[in-house]
Amino acid sequence: MSTEEYPEIEITLNVNGKDYTVKVKPYERLLDVLRYKLGLSSVKEGCGRGECGTCAVIMDGKLIASCLVLAIQARGKKILTLEGLAPPGKLHAIQKALLDTYAMQCGFCFPGVIMAMKSLLDRNPNPTEDEIREALSGNLCRCGSYLRFIKAAKLAAEYIRKGQVYFEFKG
Repeated sequence: MSTEEYPEIEITLNVNGKDYTVKVKPYERLLDVLRYKLGLSSVKEGCGRGECGTCAVIMDGKLIASCLVLAIQARGKKILTLEGLAPPGKLHAIQKALLDTYAMQCGFCFPGVIMAMKSLLDRNPNPTEDEIREALSGNLCRCGSYLRFIKAAKLAAEYIRKGQVYFEFKG
């Protein structure tokens, strides 16, 4: 049986707090459904093997590589992408910290890095530098901004500990 012959299955995905009903082939990856069927452009394909972090999302509180998960495996789970990180017109503390530390370069890795930081800070609001390095170890940055990412994660943790989770976006 060729891949074209597989029937589509209707599934409901909860993404960024909203339910979406989509038709998918049994072999379709979560990455492709999020990006191409739901239009969430922050979810990018880098390596397609779960090694670079660019497709990272948080599913049921756990950081995952969406290129390694079938869309049908995400049924009934809560998925968070960068688009759902902050309310409209606001920046999350992580985004603000990345701007404040001048970590922005080309930006290709940013969505995955941000989601990795979010996953870490949700579990540990006061991480050590080694814990930050470990949490970000699954993200490849072509520009080499790793030291700035560590500085930003520390600053974001400080913001969050002070109760400053969201900031006005002045872009």
